[in-house]
Amino acid sequence: MIMLCFYDTLYETCVINDIKRHSIENIESYVCVSVRIYNFTMSARDCQKLWGGRFTKEIDPDFHDLNASIKIDKRLYAEDIEGSIAYATTLCRAGFLTEEEVQLIENGFKKILAEWRDNLFVIIHQDEDIHSANERRLSELIGDVAKKLHTGRSRNDQTITDTRLYLRKSIDKLHLRINNFIETLINRAEKDNDVIMPGYTHMQRAQPIRWSHWLLSYAWYAKADVERLQEIRKRVNVLPLGSGAIAGNPFEIDRQFLATNLGFEDISCNSMYAVSDRDFVAEFLFWSSLTTIHLSRLAEDLIIYNTSEFGFVEFSDDFSTGSSLMPQKRNPDLMEIIRGKSGTLLGKCMGFMTTLKGIPSTYNKDLQEDKEALFSAFDILDNIFFIMEKALGSLTINKRKCSDALTTDMLATDLAYYLVRKGLPFREAHHLAGKVVTFAESEGLSLCDVPLEKLQEISQIFKKDVEYIWDFKRSVEQYNVIGGTSTFALCHQINSLRHWLRESNIQSLVVEEHVKV
Repeated sequence: MIMLCFYDTLYETCVINDIKRHSIENIESYVCVSVRIYNFTMSARDCQKLWGGRFTKEIDPDFHDLNASIKIDKRLYAEDIEGSIAYATTLCRAGFLTEEEVQLIENGFKKILAEWRDNLFVIIHQDEDIHSANERRLSELIGDVAKKLHTGRSRNDQTITDTRLYLRKSIDKLHLRINNFIETLINRAEKDNDVIMPGYTHMQRAQPIRWSHWLLSYAWYAKADVERLQEIRKRVNVLPLGSGAIAGNPFEIDRQFLATNLGFEDISCNSMYAVSDRDFVAEFLFWSSLTTIHLSRLAEDLIIYNTSEFGFVEFSDDFSTGSSLMPQKRNPDLMEIIRGKSGTLLGKCMGFMTTLKGIPSTYNKDLQEDKEALFSAFDILDNIFFIMEKALGSLTINKRKCSDALTTDMLATDLAYYLVRKGLPFREAHHLAGKVVTFAESEGLSLCDVPLEKLQEISQIFKKDVEYIWDFKRSVEQYNVIGGTSTFALCHQINSLRHWLRESNIQSLVVEEHVKV
């Protein structure tokens, strides 16, 4: 039997949990708690809360559960440790910690980091958030030295630093994820560049286009998404640590050293702004909403093209589902889920911005709501970009269905262009082409079947060579300017995107190395 003496039940719980980490089962049966010595001159919260000194009663347990954020913000364990080690080093430079104490703190945090990564960290009920959990565990490992770490630091500047560190890493991950998605779009565009299909406006057949031209339109959306994301990163990459709770840090710490140590490019210049700013979270949530809207539109197009009425595409079995009742069904559930996620992220963005609207300046506990929205947005985007990339890679295009859907009424604009090339003003050419369309519809004819004699009744400019315009490949090849749907213009798009992608990937790697340093 092991005899242990504890000063309070909290410390007893901590020690027993620590022993459990070493896989000693049924530890309670081997341990006899011989004496529990309580110091009744201390607040009941002294050993449990970072802020407990001025209180004489325990926090209501239901309020504790509502107030605690550890279940959500435990995700910031690595960033919290990273920021704390950097802050300890800065305190050492300012003369508030010795080098030996810094080493002790760093070694303690390395052990804590390993515990988190190995799923061995034991969260106890008194752990209010990731900051108090890590500090409590550090105290268990190294004793009173841990109490010096919070010198001049508030959880106000600590939590916003952790959040910025986390979002910076998340942005870099999403940058690479979206780049991979763009590369998949480019590869599919190159592979299927011979497919001509109807292009639609107002969901009505408009003009013939290359399939690849349609697909690459979403690559350009994604490119713009990456560029917007990098703009947000600049505003994320500003150090708030050293701002204290509201007024700043009184101990003349070197914030530039701290910023360099943590990879921040700039330092906040107003402590009140620094601890309360969540604009960068709102920006990221808006960006997430807009980005998923682009994915939703792509998904909607593919859902339509996948219907039996269109039949342009078919998803592989890996990315399709069936019906529990109707054996014939092959459902594009993945695309529908992606379409639905855009609504989810729009809701999170609007919800958080509504939270910001109602609070006064500096830090308020309402701001704790930023983490759930932020983590959820990242998880959704990271997941759907990855799965969409795989689904597009295995997508089957039905070239025959695309070709069969082409009709010569889609070449009415080409008929007007024919007249323009003969010297007629476009507005007049458009009017005459419209008359041809009206006649063809009244007679139940395709445009290409309208007799030359009838065309010449409408305008003597029509000659026998008008028959050459009824060629879909010839039609798409006339759009030869940059941005068009011809083979040349398509190659230009692909080359431009590949060049940008190379530069973007290099930039991402340089940023990643800079942050590591």
